Amino acid sequence: MTQWYREDLAYIHDVGFGDYALGSAPGVLEILARNGIREGLVVDLGCGSGLWAKELAEAGYRVLGIDISESMVEIARGRVPDAEFRVGSLFEADIPPCVAVTAVGEVLNYLFDPGNDLGQGLVPFFRRVHEALVPGGVFVFDVAEPGQVPRGTKTRGFSEGEDWVVLVEKEEDAEQKTLTRRIISFRKLGEHYRRDDEVHRQRLYESAEIARDLRQIGFRVRTMRVYGRYELPRAHTAFVAVVCA
Repeated sequence: MTQWYREDLAYIHDVGFGDYALGSAPGVLEILARNGIREGLVVDLGCGSGLWAKELAEAGYRVLGIDISESMVEIARGRVPDAEFRVGSLFEADIPPCVAVTAVGEVLNYLFDPGNDLGQGLVPFFRRVHEALVPGGVFVFDVAEPGQVPRGTKTRGFSEGEDWVVLVEKEEDAEQKTLTRRIISFRKLGEHYRRDDEVHRQRLYESAEIARDLRQIGFRVRTMRVYGRYELPRAHTAFVAVVCA
């Protein structure tokens, strides 16, 4: 069992924090259609609990979802039984030939994935995606950038649902370009609440550098601050990278 997005946080993320996946879904489907991709295999990296995978399957695509969290994948398999889901590092998993690859929800930023090393950057991963995509294939993803938290400060907040509460503290290291989230969750089981703690670290990327790396590999690149009508959170950029036919 991985140390991140364990059972309780996976459940809470699924029932309480699906806005990103569901809000971006219509816009990403429009991007695929606009690029002539209306069928075929889509590989969803960092698939989480399968919210976006379900939208893809209902639109007629075949779906392979990959996520490092066993608990997330278990939820996804129950939600989208016709799709295939695998547990593993999205930076190390085999990506089969496909028409599109998606990585929605800042999944490329997470440093708890052993394949995402601070010293290597994303270029080797981008090359693997490029090799897997057919000519004209599309890679849609977004990243969190520096500026998540004001310099020298910590932010604290909480969210709650019918049977859960989450407290989050965020701190950014401007020199290292990293973000640390300390997450305390409480989930009601029977008459009592169970507590769990996780610490998530992210590498924050400059969008201009990402776009440069993609173009050097051979993608045609467009950047956005929205997926359709869904506005991305503060200091986030989305990318549409197309393999030149």
